[in-house]
Amino acid sequence: MSAAIPNPTLAGTAATSPTAIERRFRALKQERRCALMPFLMAGDADLATTRATLLALQQAGADLIELGIPYSDPLADGPVIQAAASRALKAGTTPGAVLAMLASLAGELLIPVVLFTYSNPLLNRGMETFCRDAAAAGAAGLVVPDLPLEEAEKLSPIAAAAGLDLILLVAPTTPAERMARIHHTSRGFTYLVSVTGVTGVRTNLESRVEPLVQQLKGQGPTPVAVGFGISGPAQARQVRDWGADGAIVGSALVTVMAQAHAAGQPVAAAAGRFCAELRSALDA
Repeated sequence: MSAAIPNPTLAGTAATSPTAIERRFRALKQERRCALMPFLMAGDADLATTRATLLALQQAGADLIELGIPYSDPLADGPVIQAAASRALKAGTTPGAVLAMLASLAGELLIPVVLFTYSNPLLNRGMETFCRDAAAAGAAGLVVPDLPLEEAEKLSPIAAAAGLDLILLVAPTTPAERMARIHHTSRGFTYLVSVTGVTGVRTNLESRVEPLVQQLKGQGPTPVAVGFGISGPAQARQVRDWGADGAIVGSALVTVMAQAHAAGQPVAAAAGRFCAELRSALDA
């Protein structure tokens, strides 16, 4: 295990007030509960559906929500989420419209929302402008999967100044020293990818993820959430048993929503039922 290393980029931030994401994880730690963080793609099938689904997920027990902003070249996403992004783009979804929808939930959506986007849309809007607008809309965090660590170290203080936690990803193949550096740069929590590859439901989670959870947790107090590949309640519970602080469920939920839409059933209600199953499994 690599020794914990200081993070000069974020020097001086320890004395600041805890962010919304930090407060949520601290509360869950006191309750000895694992955070449930569902992912959905904004604008799939439309933003009205997304709005209703966000509230349904909150009602069903989600602790945080990861909200994808559709992008035409989602390199980190598997076919399920790529298809959702394509549907959202065809429906005319734009980053600005996503932020406006999120802003409309002020006072209703009370759990932290983490925006999932890519470097190109962020740079196109401007890092400072994007972070300021996202925070003003009510976002609490930001995940940019194709942003190299060196660029993330530049973006993190910009995001923090706007009130956003920049959350970084660690993969099973990440070298130990770089993993430590990522963990100490990540704010809010560290996103541990459970598989080598893109997002998508997997039959089995890789066993090597369990020691990585413990390795990261031994390097500092930042919570560790596991995502990519969690297919249902049993795997969410497995992640909890490994000692992770959170379980992120994306493709499985997006599939449930797509199936409900195709069948002409209420999408938000279907998402809420699936989220409730995950919540029960994590609390069992």
